[in-house]
Order: sequence, then C-alpha cells, then structure tokens
Amino acid sequence: MKEFTHIDEKGKAKMVDVTDKDETKREAIAYGQIKLKESTLERVKNGQIEKGAVLETARVAGIMGVKKTAELIPMCHPLLITGIDIKFEFENATTLGIYATVRTRGKTGVEMEAFTGVSIAALTVYDMCKAVDKDMVIKNIKLMKKTGGKSGTYVRENDE
Repeated sequence: MKEFTHIDEKGKAKMVDVTDKDETKREAIAYGQIKLKESTLERVKNGQIEKGAVLETARVAGIMGVKKTAELIPMCHPLLITGIDIKFEFENATTLGIYATVRTRGKTGVEMEAFTGVSIAALTVYDMCKAVDKDMVIKNIKLMKKTGGKSGTYVRENDE
C-alpha cells in the first residue's frame, strides 16, 4: 500500500518536500459549469446584469484565485505561475461552461490552481447574478487534462 505523502510517520500533516524533484513544463486544464435560468444567462450574454460585466469580472476573479491557491489549500506549494487562461462557453440556454488552463515550469503540478480558477470564476458569476437568480447551481468541476511531472500526461476519457 502506498504511503500518504502529506502525513509524517507520527500521523501529523506535512507539506511534501519537492527540493529534489526535476523541474518540468506543466499544464492543467480544469472545467466546471454553472446552471442558470435561461433569462439570467441571456442577461449575462447581453450585458444586462446590474452589477456589471459578469464574464470579465469572473475571468479576473478566476485569475486571482489561481494566484492565491497556496494561501487557500494548506498543502499546496506556492508556485511561479507562467500562464493562466479562463474561458467561458455558452453550452446551451441554461449552462455556462468554464475552463481554466494554468501553466508553470516547476517541481509540482498546477491541478489545484486550475480547480481554484474554475471555482472562483463560477462563484463570481453566482455573486454577480444572485439578485436575479438564486437557483443557480455550480457543478461538474473536474480535471480535463494535465501534463508534465513524473506521472506524465493525463487526459479525461469520459464525461463522468
């Protein structure tokens, strides 16, 4: 059985030591959705939400979230992020897809940073639209792809 990497021999939490790991080019793509009422998503598309430009505000929030990941998740290493892309896709009349792509050259991966970017972007959409739609649902946050590091490339093969 594989040992837990974030627990020491006395059962106490610890941050993994990556000192001797090789630096590699790393990328992670995370995805999530926010379901809105059709009228709400239409208002987002047409710039008719009173709080302002929903998607641009959510994009900036997602970028900021990526950069703050190590402050939010206890065992994440602070990383020198070299690239962040937050993209939105109107999937249907009630679903906004959110993608976060995060890149670095380092000793540890950027999956948690990509998850944080998607999550914070979705939460920002919720915050900006909650006055007109309290039924929104954030869901399906998942890793789509990651490259680099000892474990190599991972690509999601199913939609579950």
